[in-house]
Amino acid sequence: MSKPSLLVLDGETVKLRILAGRQSSNSMVHVDWFRFTTRLKFAPIPDVDVMFPRWDSIWQDNERAFRLNKLLAELPDHDWSASAQAFTLAGQIADCMGPDFAVDLDVKKGQDFYKFRWSITLNGEEVAWVGFLSSSDSPRQKSQSATIHANIQGTACTFAASGWRDRLADLVDLCDGEVTRVDLALDFFDGYQGGIDSVRSDYRDGLCNVGGRKLKFNMVGDWENGHDRSVYLGSREAGKVTNVYEKGDQLYGAQAGSDWLRFELRYGNKLRVLSTDMLRRPDDFFAGASDWHQSVLLKAGTVVHPEQVTCNGRRQVETVQAECLRNLRWLFNTAGASVWAALNVVDLDGLWEQLEGSKLPGRLKKFSKQQIEAGMASALRIISSAGPMTGGLQAVH
Repeated sequence: MSKPSLLVLDGETVKLRILAGRQSSNSMVHVDWFRFTTRLKFAPIPDVDVMFPRWDSIWQDNERAFRLNKLLAELPDHDWSASAQAFTLAGQIADCMGPDFAVDLDVKKGQDFYKFRWSITLNGEEVAWVGFLSSSDSPRQKSQSATIHANIQGTACTFAASGWRDRLADLVDLCDGEVTRVDLALDFFDGYQGGIDSVRSDYRDGLCNVGGRKLKFNMVGDWENGHDRSVYLGSREAGKVTNVYEKGDQLYGAQAGSDWLRFELRYGNKLRVLSTDMLRRPDDFFAGASDWHQSVLLKAGTVVHPEQVTCNGRRQVETVQAECLRNLRWLFNTAGASVWAALNVVDLDGLWEQLEGSKLPGRLKKFSKQQIEAGMASALRIISSAGPMTGGLQAVH
């Protein structure tokens, strides 16, 4: 099977990829963009060959290895820490996305106030990047230099291999990452009852209200002639925008007369706590945005358990359930094999004696025993309903 060309993203190819993703993930909602930030102290530790490059003849016979050695000698930070950790994280993200993804060995100018970036490519085209080091020495930017940021764009999400969402969610949890953006897209390839005009009618009738209040509403496109139309509900300032637009016109051109309509829910972390479970269960979080979003998903033939994104007047820590979920996933995915081996060969009383009195993980210390018990029970139900754990992360190539 030939690799898809990223120079021309024709509508049929995109449609087939989304349909294949629905079948493999058992989810109607497609994750169309994802960003997260992690602190250097939680970022992956580079391999020894990255931190201490080799120059022997074996490596010089390998073109990629030789290029990597040459690059490492010219990294932009003197101690290689941020550069090497960002490079390693980029490699792990590429592994999560699939075998056709790779990290470009040419460091590029950064974006979003990061000084440099590693490009993650598909068929030679950048589809994601990992930024590191701050673009200035201002106090605000100085704190940013202690972080690494990953941006996985829509094309990467569309062409990623089956299971990428779970693998990436596990990686973000392992890095103690903070999710900063998630786009959730629901496509109606053969049209939506009433078309985009019905969205405007729903808004006027108050069906799109949230908490009894109307959201901001904006229309763009050629509404007079019925082409390339788009509506926006909500605001970026609140960290939640729904963009409904005629996707068929975008991909095929208005002359094709396509009925393809997309509902794209865009979440930012301003005033909100975004969870990696949005990768694992996008349907639930799409439906949890409002009663209207749930009704839209119902028209797609899907009944789910709506889950809201935590929204606070001021940014606060995640809930106890989220912390317990993170803790249990680490236990099952990272330490699971060791725990299973111990349970099979070590006397249970002796094992309990060794563990009794251990301190709580740092993230759980702020909660009471009752909160942790309830959070663990709830987290275990969520994990059990999702099926077996996906297993440990692959090593960086």
